[in-house]
Amino acid sequence: MNRYSSQYSEKCVPAEEAVKVVKSGDVVDYGFFNGKPVVCDIALAARHDELQDVEIHVAVTLPPVPEVVKHPESFVYHDLQFSKISRVLQRDFNVGFYYPIMYHQAPSWFREGVAPHRNVVICTVCPMDDHGYFNLGLHNSATLAAMEESDCVIVEVNPNLPVCPGGAEEAVHISAVDYVVEAPADLALADLPSPEPNEQERTIAELIVDHITDGSCIQLGIGGMPNAVGKIIAQSDLKNLGGHTEMLSDAYVDMIESGRMNGSQKSLDRYRVPYTFAMGSKRLYDFVDNNPAAASYPADYTNDPRIIAKLDNFVSINNALQVDLYTQVNAESLGTNQVSGNGGMWDFVIGSQWSKGGKSFICLTSTFTNSKGELQSRILPTFTPGSITTIPRHMTDYVVTEYGAVQVRALSTWKRAELMISIAHPDFREGLIKEAEAMKIWRHSNKK
Repeated sequence: MNRYSSQYSEKCVPAEEAVKVVKSGDVVDYGFFNGKPVVCDIALAARHDELQDVEIHVAVTLPPVPEVVKHPESFVYHDLQFSKISRVLQRDFNVGFYYPIMYHQAPSWFREGVAPHRNVVICTVCPMDDHGYFNLGLHNSATLAAMEESDCVIVEVNPNLPVCPGGAEEAVHISAVDYVVEAPADLALADLPSPEPNEQERTIAELIVDHITDGSCIQLGIGGMPNAVGKIIAQSDLKNLGGHTEMLSDAYVDMIESGRMNGSQKSLDRYRVPYTFAMGSKRLYDFVDNNPAAASYPADYTNDPRIIAKLDNFVSINNALQVDLYTQVNAESLGTNQVSGNGGMWDFVIGSQWSKGGKSFICLTSTFTNSKGELQSRILPTFTPGSITTIPRHMTDYVVTEYGAVQVRALSTWKRAELMISIAHPDFREGLIKEAEAMKIWRHSNKK
């Protein structure tokens, strides 16, 4: 037994023993995405009768549903980026609070004392290697920064978590860990395959791909639409594409394995795709396991607009819920109902526009059907009160629906309104024109 194995044995305890360190009023970090603990969460929730006002922080609540949310009298739940689970918890049970972030600043928040101090960090890791390191697997983000500044670090070892090469800050050493908890060998990761794109999404994807040239560097955001773009790219004749993203998704597997994305033309991280978390299907998790084609980095590298700007012909593709006639972008709420989050959208929207030859695309279907079966426009005169402006109008570059792709950067309000109406669903265009006239952003000389 080497010295690392000896330390491991000394620190390895049952989950029930490890979580005894948590006290009332503590701030506990559950890591990011697939880093959320399962066994320790169950053990901590079991202490609900003896704890009060314990804050739990997580980023994107993936299955299984955390046990602590069932005890809101003891635990206050925070989520950096809402998932479907988070939406249901807040909407139906009034559990969970969203907090906006500048994702590229997340590591510095911990190191500079801006974020609430974490008393305990509990997150999932890969089994320890021969050198005493636990790879963080699918989540990097700001995990190591949170660990460095916390009072206590508990790692939950899951043998099913893929080992994800760096990059940087992709592993924590046994010497920096206080407790080790072993998860069951059959504890599976959340398998989240992307749905097949519908006809509208495929049309939007094709419109975006028409604006991508050989050698471009691609970032795909969260959602079905960006993934549809990746699938179309994989079937195209584009070549020598690069990748640099916050989220590594199944679409990157498609682009890399098809040979369209090889990173040969990049000025940074040639032949590799930097990312800060991976989320998708088991196929993706198998792909990243010990694969040097992808590199795990903290968010202050992947999402730093200054880093993004160094990559020529950077193409950022992100999803939105609504865009108004001023070209403000709402990617996170419907009224006061939080749906998603801003995540790293701002980082990539501005970084891509700082890139030589770069472009930022905001994509959305022109309509959706509400719970009453009524067709509603996603292109609006103004947002519903309480809706969040994720991207201000002066930062919006391209907006794409199934009716076209328009560039609004550097245009006046009336030109923006005209272009937005041109890509709205035809059934809503006349109404939008009347609203634009009332808002004084429509010229009467324009063709109606």
